[in-house]
Amino acid sequence: MLLQKKPIILIVLLMLGVLNGGKAQDTLRYSLSEAIKIAQENNLNIKNSQLDLKMAQKKIWETLAIGMPHVDGTAKYNYIPSVPTLPASNFDPKAASDAVIELGVKQNIVYDLTVSQLIFNGAYLIGLKASKVYYNLSEESLEKSILDITESVTNTYFMVLVGQESRKVLQSNLVNVTKTLSDITEMHKQGFVEKTDVEQLELTANTIANAISQIDNNLEMGKRLLKIEMGLAEKTNFVLSDPLRMEEPQLVKLNALVKEPFIIEKSVDYKLLSTNELLAQYDLKREISNYFPTINAFYNHQEKWKTPIFDFAPKNVVGVNLSIPIFSSGQRMAAVYQKRLTYEKATNNKLYIGNTLLMQAAQCQNDLHTKLEKFQIQKKSKELSDNIYLRTLEKYKQGVSSSMELMTIQNQYLNSLTNYYQGIYDVVGARTKLEKLYNVNSTKLK
Repeated sequence: MLLQKKPIILIVLLMLGVLNGGKAQDTLRYSLSEAIKIAQENNLNIKNSQLDLKMAQKKIWETLAIGMPHVDGTAKYNYIPSVPTLPASNFDPKAASDAVIELGVKQNIVYDLTVSQLIFNGAYLIGLKASKVYYNLSEESLEKSILDITESVTNTYFMVLVGQESRKVLQSNLVNVTKTLSDITEMHKQGFVEKTDVEQLELTANTIANAISQIDNNLEMGKRLLKIEMGLAEKTNFVLSDPLRMEEPQLVKLNALVKEPFIIEKSVDYKLLSTNELLAQYDLKREISNYFPTINAFYNHQEKWKTPIFDFAPKNVVGVNLSIPIFSSGQRMAAVYQKRLTYEKATNNKLYIGNTLLMQAAQCQNDLHTKLEKFQIQKKSKELSDNIYLRTLEKYKQGVSSSMELMTIQNQYLNSLTNYYQGIYDVVGARTKLEKLYNVNSTKLK
């Protein structure tokens, strides 16, 4: 009986193994470049910007279609309770005295087909140009959304990395403090140290444990934020595969970026300002064009279900409509004046924010330069504290150094390591801010 159950047991075990293996594979690994690429494809703000771009494409066609032929058809039912009549004798002397001729039909259906073509309209010509500029504005908005999400994902990614490394540092610190606390407790029992020393170490251990708990909460929120930015489902499990370090080639590139001149025309913010200014200019021209006449050509064909005896309405009519604006009591003039003021505001905004961008570029360059110099010092401090810690550890193994001295050196090393990691994060934050301003690493998704 047991032999018969073995195949079933094996199948169940294999299924469990597959399921467990599937669960293990559910944890994904993302490098920074992969995270940015996924965010650029799935972030909802970018998707909305892509929808705006598609809407702008349709807006161009909508505007263009205004100047193309339009065909409209109508069907109208008419009912005349009392049809006008004339005596038939007016047209035929031999007709009976009470005979009448109806000048219409009591019930009728009229079918109307009209083909119209715009020949000239100033507002249409300006609107067609403005619609193409609006498309450029949507393109630039998409470009800005990509730059924003690239900066945001990069900062969040490194924030999580720093949190993870900080947790490791604190955990190592807690292990050191716990071990020293155990040694000091034994020394207190033997009367070599005071109870205050033991309590001080207990307080330190509790403080570190609370800090670890706080970092765990921050890491959870950081990963959730990264999921939102990347457009991932809440239940997605992932780990970050990039290490938290900054190599010499990266530092060389960053130092080159600090010295790179700022070309304001490449800034997406400045391009948006220029496009808004151009749109305001076209809006002014469109308002001025309302002073111009409008010319339309048309062709009309009409069919009737019942044709009266006397029907003077032609079936086919071809004509041209000319509409000339003459007097509007100053309405058009007031509208033009408002649009002119709006255009002046757009020009002023471009000039003001353009100067602000130039100043911001200088500030971002100085900030990155300062962060790089600070990081170099933190990196050197880390290397020095690492050497001191290794020498003190060797002395401790030889019995030359005390456990309290070792713990002090360990804490010094861990603090320098924390500062080193924070320095990397600060440099990355300054770099992404400058790259966004310089319009670096933006990939247009259409």
